[in-house]
Formats: sequence, C-alpha cells, structure tokens
Amino acid sequence: MPALGADMEAGTLVEWKVRPGDRVRRGQVIAVVETAKGAIEVEVWEDGVVREIRVAEGTRVPVGTVLAVLGAATGMAEVAEPAAGPAPAVVTPPGPAPAPAPAPAPAPAPAAVRVRASPAARARARELGVDLAGLRGSGPGGAVTVADVEAAVAGAPAALPVPPVPPRPAGAVEGAVEGAPAARAAAMRQAIGAAMARSKREIPHYHLDAELDLSAAMAWLARTNQDRPVAERLLPAVLLLKAVALAAREAPDMNGLLVDGSFRPSPAVHLGVAISLRRGGLVAPAIHDADRLSLPDLMRALADLVARTRSGGLRSSELADSTLTVTSLGDLGVDAVHGIIYPPQVALVGFGRIAERPRVVAGRIEAVPTVIASLAGDHRVSDGLSGARFLAEVGRRLREPEGL
Repeated sequence: MPALGADMEAGTLVEWKVRPGDRVRRGQVIAVVETAKGAIEVEVWEDGVVREIRVAEGTRVPVGTVLAVLGAATGMAEVAEPAAGPAPAVVTPPGPAPAPAPAPAPAPAPAAVRVRASPAARARARELGVDLAGLRGSGPGGAVTVADVEAAVAGAPAALPVPPVPPRPAGAVEGAVEGAPAARAAAMRQAIGAAMARSKREIPHYHLDAELDLSAAMAWLARTNQDRPVAERLLPAVLLLKAVALAAREAPDMNGLLVDGSFRPSPAVHLGVAISLRRGGLVAPAIHDADRLSLPDLMRALADLVARTRSGGLRSSELADSTLTVTSLGDLGVDAVHGIIYPPQVALVGFGRIAERPRVVAGRIEAVPTVIASLAGDHRVSDGLSGARFLAEVGRRLREPEGL
C-alpha cells in the first residue's frame, strides 16, 4: 500500500486491474485505492509479472502492507499461437451412418459490457442509486465522471429512490472514506489536520514575503493571448508556476525531500499544485517535470490535473512525486498566503491576488500590477538567505516572460 502523502496512514483496495499471471509495464495502472482524499489509481514501478495478489478488493490495510508480489518477466514460458494456414482435410473411414447430431446448445448470453467510469463516479453512483449503464460520460474516452452522475440525479424525477447509507461494518477503521460525502469530507479534514500538525511540530519553519513586479509579464501575456483562440489562452497562474519551476531548478535546497533526517535534492522539478475540492478539502498532485514544459503544455497539464482531481482520476505518482508545492488563493481576493510545508517536502510557495498597487517608478508613483509571493522554508535544509535568493530568482523570471 503506497503512502500517497504524509497524511495517509491506511487505504482501501477498491479494485484490481490485473490478475495473477498478467504481465505489467512500468507506469501501468494495476489497482485503485481509496484514501481520505478520494480514489487513486496506483501504478506499478517496474516491468514484471504478477505472481500473487495478497489483498482482496474491499480490504482496508495500513500503508506499507504488501498488496501483491511481482516477479521478473524473464524466464516465463510463453505459448506461441500456431501459424495460420489451411485446415487439414478430414478423411472419414467407411462405416455405418453416424447418428444424428444433437441439437446445438443455446448460445450463452453476451457478457455485460463494463461501463467506463472513474472510481469516484462508481462510488457516487452507488450512493445515489444511479445505473451507470444509462449515462453518457463526459470524461476522457467517454468515461462517466462524478459530475455526470450528479447531473443525472439533478435531472431525474423527485421520486428517485436514494438508498440509505449502510451502517459501518464491524471492525471498520474510524475515519475510513466509505459512507456519505459528509463523512468523507470529515475524514479528509482530519487527515489534512494531522499532516499539518505534524509539519508544525517537526519542521522549523521560516517565512519570507516579496512583492513581485508583473508589469512585463502581464503585458506579454496580453500580447500572446491576443493571437490565440479563447480555449488556448494562457492564465497568469501558468506564468507563476513556470517561474517557480525554473527557479527551483537553480535552488536545489528548495526542491527535494527530507527523509529519515537526510535531505535528498531532486534532479527533477515535480511541482505540486494545491487544488480545492468541490465538497471541501485540498489535494496537491504534481505536474511532472514542470520546468521542462512549454507554457502551452503547462497550461494543458494544469487544466487536465484540475479536472481529474475533481472527478476522481488521479494516479499514485501524482500524489507521491511532488518535490515542491505551490498554493494560491488570489482568485478569492487574498493578498498573501503563508502556507505550511507538506512533509517530506522542504518548501512551499504561496501567491496572493494579482492587483495594481502603488510603486515608485523613476521618482513617480505609478499603479503597477504586482503579486505577493511567500515562501515557507525548512530551516534544517535552507535559511533566509537562500530563501531570499530563490524568491528573487522567481521575480527575475517574471520580469523576463519571453524566457519562460
């Protein structure tokens, strides 16, 4: 059972995507695990063959429990299919006439077609008594999403029966995600609170703020979006994310993990993005290699990540790989965000709202678009001097938007 974040202690194995004997490839989704933050698709980390499955579907187990055994793919016997060719002629020896053939057995009923749906959509459909087979999916490849299920209920007759939430089975772990949405939201809030309390106890935080000039960035963005279709226009948030990713590449003490008292800088920048959920709570999945993505690709990756986070389509690597997290509350009018580091990461960047603020330019007071960037750093790995240099590099990148 993978640890999908510092706030995860256990998970429920919801569905296996493989069976014993199946060959698997690195990155392939092999199972779905339900956590306090929703249903997560678990990937395998190396090629091999599934030798044994040890945890049955529906079982809740602690992090670190062996779910399945993977063997090396080499040495497996393979049965080759015979080459296609003409069937050999059948010679019937002379003899008595054969008895009449028995009437053919009726053809078996066709197997039910499995509806494509996210694990979260399946869980929501069970809660609301919705038949997935009758829904048209709006997700990737026509998959049914949570929004599709809820829309079906909203458009159904008022007399639609909604089954009651079953009682918690004996021996179930308190705080599990099964049950009504309110119970899941409470479990998520409890998990987030536990992780943040641990962070405040164990991490010696320091905090820095810097007001960054966005006049060049916003002017460049306006010119760039003028020639783009509405659906392909860039948001200011993408410029902020790319500037942080590029600055993190130059500041290894901000980008990595502190594990067992030892800091491990990451050669890759996997930028965690704090995303709010519709029913409350927060998830911070990663955009992998954010420093290497072009701005249009980063915009698409961000939009895809937000959509899958809110519809229940995240993968385990997106929750386990973040090396630095960015959070923003600017769209709600917040001027500055002073965040708490998400362990085992060692830094968190926050952005407030982009607004015109008075600044002195060449001896005159002018209204200049700025944003207040904050940094929460771990004093065991870095200090205020290196943190200030990091924020200064983020500001420099934003003053030169053509280089993003």
